[in-house]
Amino acid sequence: MGLEEENGGSAKDVPPTEQELSAEFDTTLQKYLRGEGADLEALKDKKLKGQLAVREKLYGNSAKAAAKFEKWLMPSEGGYLEAEGIEKTWRIKQDQITREVDILSSRNQYDIVLKDLGPYTLDFTPSGRYMATAGRKGHVAIVDMKSMELIREMQVKETVRDIVFLHNETFFAVAQKKYPYIYNRDGIELHCLKEHGAVSRLQFLKNHFLLATVNKFGQLRYQDVTTGEMIGNFRTGLGRTETMQVNPFNGVIAVGHSGGTVSMWKPTSAAPLVKMLCHHGPISALAFHPNGQLMATCGREKKIKIWDLRKFEVVQTIPGHHAKTLDFSQKGLLAAGTGSYAQVLGDFSGSQNYSRYMGHSIAKGYQIGKVSFRPYEDVLVMGHSMGWSSILIPGSGEPNFDTWVANPFETSKQRREKEIHTLLDKLPPETIMLDPSKIGTVRPYKKREKPTKEEIEAEKEAAVEAVKDIALKKKTKGRNKTSKRVMKRKVLIDKAKKPFIEKEMQEAGKVAGKRKLGEETELPASLKRFVRKKAAV
Repeated sequence: MGLEEENGGSAKDVPPTEQELSAEFDTTLQKYLRGEGADLEALKDKKLKGQLAVREKLYGNSAKAAAKFEKWLMPSEGGYLEAEGIEKTWRIKQDQITREVDILSSRNQYDIVLKDLGPYTLDFTPSGRYMATAGRKGHVAIVDMKSMELIREMQVKETVRDIVFLHNETFFAVAQKKYPYIYNRDGIELHCLKEHGAVSRLQFLKNHFLLATVNKFGQLRYQDVTTGEMIGNFRTGLGRTETMQVNPFNGVIAVGHSGGTVSMWKPTSAAPLVKMLCHHGPISALAFHPNGQLMATCGREKKIKIWDLRKFEVVQTIPGHHAKTLDFSQKGLLAAGTGSYAQVLGDFSGSQNYSRYMGHSIAKGYQIGKVSFRPYEDVLVMGHSMGWSSILIPGSGEPNFDTWVANPFETSKQRREKEIHTLLDKLPPETIMLDPSKIGTVRPYKKREKPTKEEIEAEKEAAVEAVKDIALKKKTKGRNKTSKRVMKRKVLIDKAKKPFIEKEMQEAGKVAGKRKLGEETELPASLKRFVRKKAAV
């Protein structure tokens, strides 16, 4: 903040006022409080009210301490490219960015050419430290992105369609020609999942330890990797499938189909939670925002649509894109790969209105098959038909990492401890739902109001009138007399009245029982001498 002096002097830095500091502190405090506290005024139980008051005070003190030390614990700040004058950010080339960044950042800009083994797909660990790549011709590699060292490389000698890390970098799953396989970090085959068959896409739900697979015909399967149990096996029945993604907010799997429909699934339901007609042609790409509230889809009609999942409505349509792959960064940037060109879109106003931010063209003829942002780094990696390429996208990654969530520098001991904690905190499949905030809530009790005597009489008369309108079946001669028809009608009316009479008798019996218990009965004079006298007060 600057202020120019009246006598034409140079600008001086003015420190922020107490009001600005207080507003900034309140904003940070709300972030660490994670929602509103319990309504203590509405509670009548004094013991429960006291216990909750102590807990709320503890939570408040913890949030204040975290907000106070945030500026020391999280010193890094993210920033985007800023254009001056008529300059446009999407016209800035990677060469210009390389000249301005430090040496460590410039190492993240490279091209790996393996023309005989592509096209390539890839996946990152949650910390962004390790990357798994797989070529369609059977080449599989694990790379340490910090030291740029090749940890393991192998050739499975058959078609590979997808690859995904499991709960950490020591295990990964590969979708091969006939079955998906699970390998460890040393490239040793641990499991062959024959029940899944030939799958085309893989996703791993890290909080539930579930491996989700889908084949090209839309058969969706869930398997628990800790117990080996098959949790769910569903046939979507909505056409051929080319894309599948997991919502990081609630663990719901979204599958894109050839009919333009996106269906959302959970492992405990044989029917889809949501079916959305997103495009008039096949779905070619699908991605979720990190907050789980936005979804981006692309169809063959060359349109990218941004969906608000809270209302299931389109908030923006971006024409002119036939993206084969989409991906959101941690800060909300959207990357789309089309042919040999990757474009990055950004929502800088916060109004869910995406516009062009950056673009990058790879060598002509290379076809991009997968784009993925590297977590906690301003890096976009593109897997294409001739290998993979890495470029710098300023402002895409989260600048500060939480070691309790993802630690890029964790040791083997920390990894083992974290694995034990995650297994203990493993969530059951029943917790996957569209609105996870409903977990742990209780349905409010609604007191049933007793119907009045007039309403009961009206209901009884309506039941009798309905019976009178029933047409009786005509029977043979001698069995269709008027007297018999009257008797049958009377029997039907008595049946209709029976439930109401029984209910009245039950209520009368309850009232009589209460009266007997509550009231003292008058005894005969001969028995009064046996009654125990009440103690004098």
